[in-house]
Amino acid sequence: SAGSTNSADFGKIVNANFIFLLRFSRLPSLPSSLEDFKQALREGNISMRIGLVDVDSRNWPNLCLMKLSAYHKAHGNRVEWWKPEGCYDLVYKSRVFTDTYSKDSIYIANADKIIRGGTGYGPGPDLPDEIEHQRPDYSLYPQFSGTAYGFLTRGCPRQCSFCIVSGKEGRQSRQVAELSEFWNGQREIKLLDANLLACPEHERMLRQLAESRACIDFTQGLDIRLITPDNTALLNRMRIKTIHFAWDNPCTDLTGPFRRFLELSNIHDVRRLKVYVLTNYGSTHEEDLYRVETLRGLGYDPYVMVYDRPSAPPITRHLQRWVNNKRIFYSVPHFADYEPVKKLAGGGTAFASA
Repeated sequence: SAGSTNSADFGKIVNANFIFLLRFSRLPSLPSSLEDFKQALREGNISMRIGLVDVDSRNWPNLCLMKLSAYHKAHGNRVEWWKPEGCYDLVYKSRVFTDTYSKDSIYIANADKIIRGGTGYGPGPDLPDEIEHQRPDYSLYPQFSGTAYGFLTRGCPRQCSFCIVSGKEGRQSRQVAELSEFWNGQREIKLLDANLLACPEHERMLRQLAESRACIDFTQGLDIRLITPDNTALLNRMRIKTIHFAWDNPCTDLTGPFRRFLELSNIHDVRRLKVYVLTNYGSTHEEDLYRVETLRGLGYDPYVMVYDRPSAPPITRHLQRWVNNKRIFYSVPHFADYEPVKKLAGGGTAFASA
């Protein structure tokens, strides 16, 4: 039967399978020691069939799998998306989301070793440095050609209770890569950093992004509390398709910082000014609606994120549909006039029963 481990360290696979993997070797003779075997592996003299499984689907590139693919291809291994036919020496299953959004129902019976990794499986070791710093194999996702994905920084000082970043990556934002590590001229760059502006070197990195002339997308949002005239001036030099911020905590009034950014920024198209609004995490419906309406009034485009959506009350799910469907959001200015809400409210009664 197939073995499994939660470690993404390929070196452990080599140690555990030294004798077994020899039968896949193209060497004219068997290596005399484990170190000789490792050297043969590094030089590409041992070929294995590697399968990849993106448990979350392939609607968004899995950065970990792209780096693993690049690493194994560089060592002469055959890498492909896993399929139930044939046999694999090693299969990687990667998952970002938990069972709430992405259940792992993929059964693999044709691999000698299975490695499961990613935040969707819980805490685990990071990729070894030699894999972490591989340029991603973008050929895995041809539908996203022309776009580079990566992290310039890791970590965040905010320690938000709903977020795993501080516990997993550290309570300081620090630089972990240069832009050239994952970008080589693509027309678009999607950054995955949790809090780039909290990194002491962020202005130098923003300058690199501006000089790239690529279209920049800060997918996880920038920290509006850390906006300054200097870093906004650098943002103004960039080609930014959409800039994202977040207003997660209703107890923190961010009206001032949001207003200040508009005074400093050269972006004034509401469609390019998106703000994530966290709901169903200790906030009331009134607090959720206040943030949505305040942001729209300031000239931002809110986007409702529902924490643990299956547990969310109907009114919160209706709020998400109303806000995130922009055709409805701008044609029905008041949430109380949204038809599903009128039905839910029983023709104008309070939402408390929801």
